[in-house]
Amino acid sequence: MEARYSYLSHLECSVCHRPFDADQLQTISPCCARPLLAQYNLTEIARHITRDDIARREATMWRYHELLPVRDVQHVVTLGEGMTPLLAAPRLAPDGMEREARLLIKDEGQNPTGSFKARGMAAAVSRAVELGVSGLATPTAGNAGAAMAAYAARAGKPAYVVAPDDAPEACIEQARLYGAEVELIAGLISDAGRVASNVAQQRGWFNVATLREPYRAEGKKTMGMELAEQLGWRLPDAIIYPAGGGTGIVGMWKAFAELRQLRWIANNERLPKMIIVQAQGCAPLVQAFQTGKDEAEPWPGNAAHTSAAGLRVPSAIGDILILRAVRESGGTALSVSDDAMMRMQYYAAQRAGMLIAIEAAATLAAYAELLATHFLTPADETVLFFTGSGLPEVGVLAKNAG
Repeated sequence: MEARYSYLSHLECSVCHRPFDADQLQTISPCCARPLLAQYNLTEIARHITRDDIARREATMWRYHELLPVRDVQHVVTLGEGMTPLLAAPRLAPDGMEREARLLIKDEGQNPTGSFKARGMAAAVSRAVELGVSGLATPTAGNAGAAMAAYAARAGKPAYVVAPDDAPEACIEQARLYGAEVELIAGLISDAGRVASNVAQQRGWFNVATLREPYRAEGKKTMGMELAEQLGWRLPDAIIYPAGGGTGIVGMWKAFAELRQLRWIANNERLPKMIIVQAQGCAPLVQAFQTGKDEAEPWPGNAAHTSAAGLRVPSAIGDILILRAVRESGGTALSVSDDAMMRMQYYAAQRAGMLIAIEAAATLAAYAELLATHFLTPADETVLFFTGSGLPEVGVLAKNAG
């Protein structure tokens, strides 16, 4: 078989594994009302592509294009996303542990639009354009809307973004600058989701809400592929990730399974402990993990409160997949306070020269707690995902510091 740009074969229900056509626009599975996941012909990829081939390609997430859903390179909508730095950061370990800490940072704030959301939207918008959409809509807590608006502008497609009225102003203004129509509503991201769905239906546009279409997770999975490649095709002992919708965990866990099947990482390679951190004021996945449930009950809307807008997600449609990854990996789930996150923003800036979003700072707070409880040791090679830049928050940070 001749080498192809993408080896996408079909979509599959994440619960019952029923197959669906990948060349039709799809949302959630009609059988189980759960996310659809993209599947690839991994046997053919292994036959045609090697890790050395990957190493010679451009330093963007599209270096893994055989494992991404866009069939024709002319439909790739890119701003150069991916291949973010993996930085050693022992000085971010708690005092007294710096010398022995094997702490690494995946700095997703260096993506276009300033967050990891660029990866998911690059994949989702590219595939939607390839399948002929006339416009795009999304709910957002902030960064996703900015990213979608940027990639829609890049593709020449109209965009509609709906967000809670207390979403970060910098993200909302970004979306407007990219030319998106922005609507602010009273309520949470779940309320914004219903509005975005209705608007998309009325206009005949496509809704790229988190895990309600199959391809944002594919963009996010490249975080796991890059991590393996940057470590010489091996994996760390633990990954700490701030989970709102949790697509990054779903994507990375999928990436590790695909890399194993391709034998790009060894079959006996121990997979990382997948650790999710949420805000104490909105922690449905943590609550489900701690009570042994396979699904997360929605956090009461009027009780969801945190300054970390990206973590104020009362219900995650990928809850089953996220909790499965955490448990299968021997990981854990914990929540941290807003005060702890804010302290860690200043800590990261002053100890490592990294200005990070409050959601990213949650991983540092979690790392300190996991060391204190001995779930992790400083000798465990641990990767924190700093999912966004703190530059949009610099005014607030400076004001609070003053």
